[in-house]
Amino acid sequence: QVQLVESGGGLVQPGGSLRLSCAASGRRVSIDAMGWYRQAPGKQRELVAGITSGGRTNYADAVKGRFTISRDNAKNTVYLQMNSQKTEDTADYYCNVDRLTYFNGSSCSTKYDYWGQGTQVTVTS
Repeated sequence: QVQLVESGGGLVQPGGSLRLSCAASGRRVSIDAMGWYRQAPGKQRELVAGITSGGRTNYADAVKGRFTISRDNAKNTVYLQMNSQKTEDTADYYCNVDRLTYFNGSSCSTKYDYWGQGTQVTVTS
């Protein structure tokens, strides 16, 4: 099987930095676009940043200039470097993959709109 495993969340002071990672486990994994979303308490889930398989990126206006998304295709991992954090960045952060193809032991399988379990980020003084 395949999983998206997130890490790097935690507690940080305003102005601080965190780096989130999301790694796809499994055999012979191939991934198209990847992204990070977040959901604050009482709010809808929103896109934070996305990156295509070719490396083209897009960001929510609220994080432009502060956050950087990147990926390591050899490691099937996407990162979110978060700098100059603000209290309003507090949320659960989720990794998303639009299409993930993997070897399930006997054949190739594909998952669409696949999500990680989420990692909590709290920005507070």
